[in-house]
Parts: sequence; structure tokens; C-alpha cells
Amino acid sequence: MAFILTSSLLASLAAAQQIGTFTPEVHPPITYQTCTSFAGCTTQKGSVTLDANYRWLHTADGTTCNPSGFNRTICPDAQTCGETCALDGADYAGTYGVTTNGSALNLVFGSGGARVYLLDSTGKNYVNFKVMNQEFTFDVDVSNVPCAYNGAFYFSEMPPDGGISETNKAGAAYGTAYCDSQCPTGINFVNGTTNVDGSLGSCCNEMDLWEANSVSTQLTPHPCNVTGEFVCTGSGCTNLCDPSGCEFNPFRMGNESFYAPSSSATVDTTKVFTAVTQFITDNNRADGTLTSIRRFYVQSGKVIPNSVVELAGLPKVNDITADYCTDKMNVLGDSTAFNQHGGLAQMGKSLARGAVLVVSLWDDLGGGMTWLDGLAGDASQPGTLRGPCTSADIASDPTTSVTFSNIRVGDINSTFSQPHFGQCGGQFYEGPSLCAEPFSCVYSNPFYSQCL
Repeated sequence: MAFILTSSLLASLAAAQQIGTFTPEVHPPITYQTCTSFAGCTTQKGSVTLDANYRWLHTADGTTCNPSGFNRTICPDAQTCGETCALDGADYAGTYGVTTNGSALNLVFGSGGARVYLLDSTGKNYVNFKVMNQEFTFDVDVSNVPCAYNGAFYFSEMPPDGGISETNKAGAAYGTAYCDSQCPTGINFVNGTTNVDGSLGSCCNEMDLWEANSVSTQLTPHPCNVTGEFVCTGSGCTNLCDPSGCEFNPFRMGNESFYAPSSSATVDTTKVFTAVTQFITDNNRADGTLTSIRRFYVQSGKVIPNSVVELAGLPKVNDITADYCTDKMNVLGDSTAFNQHGGLAQMGKSLARGAVLVVSLWDDLGGGMTWLDGLAGDASQPGTLRGPCTSADIASDPTTSVTFSNIRVGDINSTFSQPHFGQCGGQFYEGPSLCAEPFSCVYSNPFYSQCL
């Protein structure tokens, strides 16, 4: 019988997620910035950690516990598996293609990609970002991400400590407690319990800041009717979240030349650019209701507004609002699950509680990732073409790589440009160097430049 697992039942099931000692766990360091309108940006020290599902899980003598699914001799049940198997440290660069340099995080696909999380300065907890009435900004290089690959950068409402407890001794430091709006059942450990038969799903609200390759990109909120990491099983996992979300994909919305690997594109993906996402509330405070998700780009010193919808029958807007999502459902036949799960207001409640930053590089060579970059449906119907990729464009490429850098979070318009009279340069200054139009950054002295 399908049912929702209570926390008390989970706690009684097993000791799990022990820590291995074959490979020392050394988190690659990375910096990010927090910004305010008046004080500029302050650099924070953090690091990244590899997701628990990608790690070697083994017994004390080095026998792999899950070579292809769990070894049921070693893991006949959750309790035995939890007591016997341990998560080990990771060779980030050598095995997983994960490296950092200052504020930059580079992922190389290699033999299977990777998924990592941002840790705070303690190395024991995920950074818990709260972005209501804030903006989140990063630089990205997708020039080496081809069709059917996805360099993803998103929020999930995971527990900041990774669910560490008596039944989870590894916690955030070892990348535990992953969840998303797909309610994935392939997570090895769910809330400290060994998922030996794959029956447990791990659900939570998800905000996709960035799902993209060099030819297509989309921004997508995925609300759920649950709080935090929620564990389910069987049919109880099927209607907790909106797995499709309400996406904004410039190509799908009719502007096929906005984002492309070309110097003639509005955003040229052969070069590094900045993506800015703003979470606007009805009262312009963090305690308000989420009413709009806005996107800007910055490239070659120019601020670029998001593309405007050009499909017939849809309003010519360039942000995600409740009306935009409902109009897409009515005109394009998109799933109504977004509204059924509370829409933007529900997404905002989740973001107000806080979310963990997830970064991954993955592929879908079989399915073609057409939901992102190809034809997803009847070509005669509007909105089915998500990108230019066809089956002829899809090929395995282990050298595929993506780089995210200069992560910044802060007040609206504080992370990428400065207003009139704002500081834009100077020795020891770490804030934005770009001035809002029509102002320019004017040198005053070695310690101060100002937008005038």
C-alpha cells in the first residue's frame, strides 16, 4: 500500500550513511559574495561537496555496496546496510572532473558528470540562501556544452545540515539529503534511511535558476505542496510537486536568435556572460508574496533584459508571473500542475524558508533533452520547439564542460550594477563595476570610482 513515511518511522528504520576513510574528504574551496545597496559586496569563504549518490559506498574491507543497485547480500535490509556501508571521500578532480579556482567552479563531464552543493565556511552545512526580494547573480561559460547536455544551477529546499542525525553521520559534508520536484526514487539514502529497494522518493520545492547548454536555456520554478525534504513511497509520490514547472525559454517563446553561439545573437554563448535572477515581492520586502521572477543578462559591459514573448496568443512579457504561467497553460496546453501546487506564491514560501544551491552537469543522449533544446511534441503546434537540436546534433562528448563563477546574492540591483553616485571601483572594492544606464564609472582616486 502506498503511504507517506513519517519522521518517527524513518528514524526507527536504520542507522545509515556512515563515513568511510579510504579517501580523505577535502572540499574544493570557493568564494561567493553577499551584497547590499549601500555597503557593496563582501566576499564569503565556502567550498563545494559531492552528492552522496556519486560517492563510493563500501564495507570496511572495501567491497562496494551498490555496484549496480544495492548488493542484497551486503544490504538485505535498510538497517543492516546502514550499519555495514560507509560513504567515502572523493577525488574531485581526478574522478569527477570538479575543480575550483577562487570564485570559479568548473565541471567536466568525463565518464558521467557530477552534482555538487555549496557549503558554508564551516564545511559542515550547506549555505541556506533566502532570496525573496533579492537577486542571485553568477557568471557562466557554456561555450563547451553541446546539445543534449545540461549545465544546471538551481535551488532545492534541502535541509542545510544534510539531515545529519544519529541515523545520518555523514550529513552535508558528504552531500546527503538531495531532493527535488521530480521526487526521485534513485537516491541511495533518504533522510538517513538506506533506500535499498529504491521505493523511497525524496521531494522538495525546486527553483531552477539555470538549465542550459550553448544553444538553449530556461528559468523554471517548481512548487510542491510539502515543506523541506519530504519522503514518500509508491503512488504517494505522484502528486506532491510540479515536475514540469512554469519555464521561460527564449527559444520556445519565439525569439530564436536571442541566445545562441553566435556574435549576432543578443546573448553570445561563445563568450562568458552574467545571469541575474530577481525575486520580486508584492510589498518589496522579504516577507511579501512572490509576484515576479525576472531575468537579466550582462555581457561586454551591457545590461540585456530577458527576451520578450513573441508567440501568438501570449502577452509580450519577459518575466514569470502568475498570469504568464496561466496564459501558457491556456494557449500552449502546458500542464496545470504549477497552479495546482500553489504557483508562484508557494514557490515564494519555499524560498523564504531558504534553499541549497545545487550545481550539476549531466546528459540525456537517449532522450535528447528535447524538453530543453529540441522538438518536444507536434511540430505543427506552437511552443513545441524548445531549441534547434536534432538527433543529428547529439553525440557523446566526455570533454563537455561548464564553468560557473562570481556567485553573488543581495539587494535588488546590487550584484551587477551600481546606481547614480554608487561606488564602482577602487582599491579593495569588491562590488559591481558596471553602472546603471546612462551613467559611467568615473575615476576619482586610487581608492574610489563613482557612477556619474
